[in-house]
Amino acid sequence: MSQDADVMFDYRNNEICSRYQKGQTKDYAEIAKMIERRRADVLSAEAPFMVAVALKETDEMIGEIVVKPKADTIELGYTFSYRYHRRGYAFEALTVLIDQLHRMAPERAFVSFVEPQNTASMGLLRKLGYRDMGYVPEIESQMFGKWTKADEEKKRDGTEKEGTRITGEKG
Repeated sequence: MSQDADVMFDYRNNEICSRYQKGQTKDYAEIAKMIERRRADVLSAEAPFMVAVALKETDEMIGEIVVKPKADTIELGYTFSYRYHRRGYAFEALTVLIDQLHRMAPERAFVSFVEPQNTASMGLLRKLGYRDMGYVPEIESQMFGKWTKADEEKKRDGTEKEGTRITGEKG
């Protein structure tokens, strides 16, 4: 698993990947500890977990997906090595994982938060069927959702609610 730590250290410390990531450790020793700690994670709609994404042919790690189930939602975050951007690997891995999790928890909305400048990630989420739910100023991120209440409302009344601004204010 030291190879995984090497790969993760490389992409987490590369400007192409790291500029859009908040709160990810970039320290090699911490990355190695995290990989060891997360080794026993299992696919679940009830508990947080991390998935290492690897190439089928070589078993080389190329990215990670973090899943954070909550009461009404399942939040997904992901980082893929800059060496494998725009080759379809993120789309393939996320499609499979999202489908499995949706079968496990069909009543939950799926959400992801993206830096507003990360147009490639926003394009990926749209390709995965997510909708732009608006900007969340508290975390300085764009929120994307799939199977959300807004999606259900849109189905019912045919209105478009994409791209709204989300705030913590009551109103």
